[in-house]
Amino acid sequence: MADVVFFDLDGTLVDHRGAVLEAIGQIIQAAPNATAPPDELVTSWWTLEGRHMREYLAGRCSFAEHHRRRLRSFLPMLGEPVPENPGLLDEWFAERYLAVFEESWRSYPDVQPCLETLKRLPRGPRLAVLTNGDPEQQRAKLARFGLLEYFEAVLTPTELGAAKPVAFAPACRWMRTDPARAVNVGDMLESDVNAAALAGLTGIWLDRGIDFVTGGPSPTADETVLRIERLTDLPGHLSRTNA
Repeated sequence: MADVVFFDLDGTLVDHRGAVLEAIGQIIQAAPNATAPPDELVTSWWTLEGRHMREYLAGRCSFAEHHRRRLRSFLPMLGEPVPENPGLLDEWFAERYLAVFEESWRSYPDVQPCLETLKRLPRGPRLAVLTNGDPEQQRAKLARFGLLEYFEAVLTPTELGAAKPVAFAPACRWMRTDPARAVNVGDMLESDVNAAALAGLTGIWLDRGIDFVTGGPSPTADETVLRIERLTDLPGHLSRTNA
């Protein structure tokens, strides 16, 4: 059995996409002066989220500022004025988006059964979360669903000084393990699986049948990629891999 199994969080343990769509959907529905159809606004929100998240992960802005940058581009699309005061942007984000987003968090039904099975394995692996998200928000998600107790560590760019796909080596050092004895499980084929493999870990793709970013069909993977469709398949897959 592997020494450590890292789990991605958003799209793997918690349905981030569903929560985003619920929150932004309510905002768009209540925007009579929007300058584009709802589907275009949703696509724009996803594009802005990805763009400014990358800026945050690269150290070019704070977590709060990446929200503000998103709003400065998105509010004109809603037909709303853009406040100059950063505090007013923070208030808008907290009241109009974040409250609904957090209320809409859902853990996938296969998560806890998987973690319970791994916990009961004799000489089972140590478990950690490896995520690019904000540490406070990511721990809040895990705590909401009683998942924190399963993990030895919750590792983010704040702890490691690097984000995926660079974070795998420092994550292994943090967990005092060799990459060859570590597994990374996630829904993003490139950043969770292929990048993990390049860093010397075993990457396992959790293919939930949907592309996390576009909402379209899953990407096509090379036949050598280790793939599961449910987290409850992971314990048996680990056993076969390590046989």
